[in-house]
Amino acid sequence: MGIHLHIGVLAFPFGTHAAPLLALVERLAAASPPGTRFSFFNSAISNSTIFPESESDANKNIKAYDVFDGTPEGEVFRGTHFEAVGLFIKASPGNFENAIEVAEVDAGLKISCLITDAFLWFACDLAEKRGVPWVPFWTAASCSLSAHAYTDEILKAVEGLKEKADQEQTLTFIPGLSKVHFTDLPPEIFLDQNPTPLAITINNMVQNLPRSTAVVLNSFEEIDPLITKDLKSKFQHFLNVGPSLLSTTTASPSPDNDKTGCLSWLETQTRPKSVVYISFGTVITPPENELAALAEALETCEYGKMVSWAPQARVLEHGSVGVFVTHCGWNSVLESVSRGVPLICRPFFGDQKVNSRMVEDTWKIGVRVEGGVFDKTSTVEALRCVMTGEAGEAIRENVCRLKEKAAGAVGLEGSSSKNFTKLLEIISVQK
Repeated sequence: MGIHLHIGVLAFPFGTHAAPLLALVERLAAASPPGTRFSFFNSAISNSTIFPESESDANKNIKAYDVFDGTPEGEVFRGTHFEAVGLFIKASPGNFENAIEVAEVDAGLKISCLITDAFLWFACDLAEKRGVPWVPFWTAASCSLSAHAYTDEILKAVEGLKEKADQEQTLTFIPGLSKVHFTDLPPEIFLDQNPTPLAITINNMVQNLPRSTAVVLNSFEEIDPLITKDLKSKFQHFLNVGPSLLSTTTASPSPDNDKTGCLSWLETQTRPKSVVYISFGTVITPPENELAALAEALETCEYGKMVSWAPQARVLEHGSVGVFVTHCGWNSVLESVSRGVPLICRPFFGDQKVNSRMVEDTWKIGVRVEGGVFDKTSTVEALRCVMTGEAGEAIRENVCRLKEKAAGAVGLEGSSSKNFTKLLEIISVQK
């Protein structure tokens, strides 16, 4: 059967950006009519990580294309994560345009819609030039998107903060962020103090997102009703379509992805909700002194298991897991909510401080480590708070209620299911 609809997907190949975008595309591909092709543009390294060696039946209508990552030809990149981001941004959008031309020749059909990571703001110009919809995917939470959307208002408010103590004031002028402090905000908002390539990219994104056909998130409206209502007024379509982990259109995880033995080890645990699961994502390694403090806080445990990789969603689903110690990246927060597991947060950069503030003070589904860093005393106190006593019980009840709302959102008549249907309509419009 020939290709009747060709959709281009532009990924940002760093951190946990590309994998959630691919998860969304897999859902769309499964729900799209025959003859729909999704061309997935991403760096070679990232593609090799998120695509299996052999394409499964579910991925027949998704074709991966490698784009130039900015590393000079013949050189092996040995810089930092953020230097790699800078090189990639410098190579864009030309690297994507070249790959798009190849994909259009392969498919024998021009691209009729661009779904992209929201960071890739220049896609609005690519889409406009082609006369096709631009659908940016914001890979983080609606709370951090709202903070970025109010950049101008935040900068004006900061001008009035004379003392450092004033920076602990909250963002009462932003709907849904009344518990968030100025000190929680992503540094990229303050471009004058932080003119990195990523900060410039995010600020360009803020300026261009209103030009989008729809802004899509892997979240659900009910987690932040005030923010949802406000952002719906700012964009043509604001579509929460998650959590994808709970969606019936998401394939079940493969039973053989327990190569490090995490799940089999959990099966040997006899007490429900007794295990502390610790993970800081794919980018972050805490400083050695904090790792030592964390180990000291946990030394009263008889034994544990340390692995290089874990099937996180399945670990969190296990009945023996009682708390998740995390950097508070959005994917981790959402997976924990989807499984009803409370959080202990030690944020590091980006949106993580905002997320952790929402976790503790707005959603009340976890706690932040006192002082913002691991030491033995603060870590023990956080563990005791969540794992024992009335405070921990209340936190557990709150996260279970939020889990139920998340499940309802992806139900047949749920808000996320309706938004996903709307997204399918948008990307299926022919030129």
